[in-house]
Amino acid sequence: MVNKTTATIGYPRIGLNREMKKALEAYWSGKSSLDELLKVSKQVEEESLKDQLNAGIQLIGVGDHTMYDHVLDWTFRLGLIPDRFKQVQNPKDKYFAMARGNKEGLQALDMSKFFDSNYHYLVPELNANSKPSPNFEEFLGEISRAQQQIGKERAVPIVFGPVTYARLARCEGVSVDEMISRLVPAYASLLNSLKSLQVPEVQMHEPGFVLGDAEILQKAAETAYQELAKVQVPINLVTYYDDLGKTYPWVVKLPVQTISLDFVRGDNLSLVKKHGFPADKKLGAGVLDGRSVWKDTGYAAQVIKELEAIVKTSIIVQPSCSLMHVPLDVNSEPSLDSNLKSRLSFARQKISELGLVASGKSDSTASGPGVASSQDLENTLDKSMFSRSEPFSKRRSQQFTVPGGFGTTTIGSFPQTPAVRKLRLQYKKGQVSEDEYQRQIDRHISFAIGVQEALGLDVFVHGESERSDMVEYFGQKLRGFTFTENGWVQSYGSRYVRPPIIYADVSRISPMTVREFVVAQSMTNKPVKGMLTGPVTILNWSFPRKDIPRKQQALQIALALRDEVADLEKSGCSIIQMDEPALREGLPLKKERWNEYLDWAVKAFRLSTVVAAPKTQIVTHLCYSDFQDILEAIDQMDADVLTIENSRSDDAMLRALAKYGYARDIGPGVYDVHSPAVPSTEFLVKKLEGFKKSGIPLERLWINPDCGLKTRQWEEVIPSLRNMVDVAVQLRKATKNGI
Repeated sequence: MVNKTTATIGYPRIGLNREMKKALEAYWSGKSSLDELLKVSKQVEEESLKDQLNAGIQLIGVGDHTMYDHVLDWTFRLGLIPDRFKQVQNPKDKYFAMARGNKEGLQALDMSKFFDSNYHYLVPELNANSKPSPNFEEFLGEISRAQQQIGKERAVPIVFGPVTYARLARCEGVSVDEMISRLVPAYASLLNSLKSLQVPEVQMHEPGFVLGDAEILQKAAETAYQELAKVQVPINLVTYYDDLGKTYPWVVKLPVQTISLDFVRGDNLSLVKKHGFPADKKLGAGVLDGRSVWKDTGYAAQVIKELEAIVKTSIIVQPSCSLMHVPLDVNSEPSLDSNLKSRLSFARQKISELGLVASGKSDSTASGPGVASSQDLENTLDKSMFSRSEPFSKRRSQQFTVPGGFGTTTIGSFPQTPAVRKLRLQYKKGQVSEDEYQRQIDRHISFAIGVQEALGLDVFVHGESERSDMVEYFGQKLRGFTFTENGWVQSYGSRYVRPPIIYADVSRISPMTVREFVVAQSMTNKPVKGMLTGPVTILNWSFPRKDIPRKQQALQIALALRDEVADLEKSGCSIIQMDEPALREGLPLKKERWNEYLDWAVKAFRLSTVVAAPKTQIVTHLCYSDFQDILEAIDQMDADVLTIENSRSDDAMLRALAKYGYARDIGPGVYDVHSPAVPSTEFLVKKLEGFKKSGIPLERLWINPDCGLKTRQWEEVIPSLRNMVDVAVQLRKATKNGI
């Protein structure tokens, strides 16, 4: 009989009550010291290990706790710090400047989606002069603390692998292969240090091996792992988020002791059955879905049973990926329907289920959503429901524009002040009536409109003071969604979200945004945008059902949003923004699967929006992903205005759109909303002058921040927007005068 053990490969690192968020934001605002921040961080780290120890996990992944982002951690540990940050002397100030920029105007590292998840990582910047200068002292200290708490025999260090690190970096003037070779000595040094700590093995996380182009990494990967094997510390090569695909035959031959595969996403099971599995290696079987809240022990137990007939040595039963993608504890949700709750599994539940699965058993309640499948919606809809009544070339002249271009607007949200958050909490607890709540919300809307009038923006927003989250807000107003009170998941840094759970067919109950739009528009003669979150983003930022395809869920959401667009238009709204920041992250990791996803994703967006009349301007917003390789799909969305995150990426997306020949209006972000710095007029002039050189006709350019402003303070927002508007007006005048 095959020997089976249990393991974890990552765990939530935010704390049950968002302790890390509170500690970070208190430290950044100067309300607490670094020592206080470090104390909270260690407490969260210890609680995480305690959970896994109490669950009886035999091999516990350690060292994955982070102050902001684990990829940034490895950039810092490896000493691959861009030159502009070297002026910052204090190590923690330097770390956070790399993450968020600083008040002195240092630009943070670019931020991008981590594979196909809603987690954001800080992109390493590497060039011909980049050479590791590692300092692993802090990491080794974390490993030593874990060993003291849970025992040396259980504590398995999690290391972000050299191949994936280089693959995810922005490499300029140096190839990925060359960068991998430069990294190997640093990693070998780390392995030697870990060997001296007598660790049972090292988890080397290499999700980059599942990417569609991973074949090109073969030679560099083989050379790297041959060198690392010389240290003679057992390595568990951990992959996740998809199957290995074409890389399977050579990846499983790498000189490591264990290969960990994701048996939830992709089809690694077929690859194992087709090619077999090396008789001299252990298999880490990721069979519990680390990105879903539905119990799936029945599926997991079945996969383990099939693997036992193939694997000759040992099987390690583990989640499919780090559990950082799911909330911490379903028992912290007293308001959830008991029947539904019995079918849910968060991080603490999943680690307790590992032993059950390893023993060959499954939970009888693990039946997924338990709702009958829906019909194929697309086949029931008329084709005309997916196309605008007139092409953009005829629509644009009927829509609001600013003569000469450089029209100014924002992306949607304004600061979520303590007063706003307190009001929403009081309303949620029943401490204020609905009438009083709406009166208070209207006052916040009035303030936002007044600020925009004073600043002279061209297109206004109402500020979204009634919304805690751009997905949760809509889910709460749609049938088929349920919500948690404490189901927080890290998106990046101190930004946490509570993804809704889709458990049944989705439909709209009543208008969701019309009241706030009408209130805002009544306060100004300037156009106010109706603000909606798109169907693909709502789906990708929720925990979807597992009993029907994602396509069907997206189309259901799209139909609900279509009704909202129609109602906004009837209420006098002439500009409607339908944000789709998660379009790219839902893209399969292997290119051969792209077309199917993009086909239904674009159709869902169009189904939501094309009900609008030609005179109604449809805006969409994309951010924090690499969109250059799906420009055709973005074009097919047929939005009238495309706003994009742009400030950290050096206008790369803008240049790509110009090269592609994108023929609609574009609003490239001019400053980083995650930085505490107020952009100077000099900085903004330089940025906008760069736009003029992009090849995009000036009359089609809009000026806006990178993203929503909810995480900033009014003291930062007002001067930033004032400078943005002043520079836009100056350039508009200069362009008009032919300067």
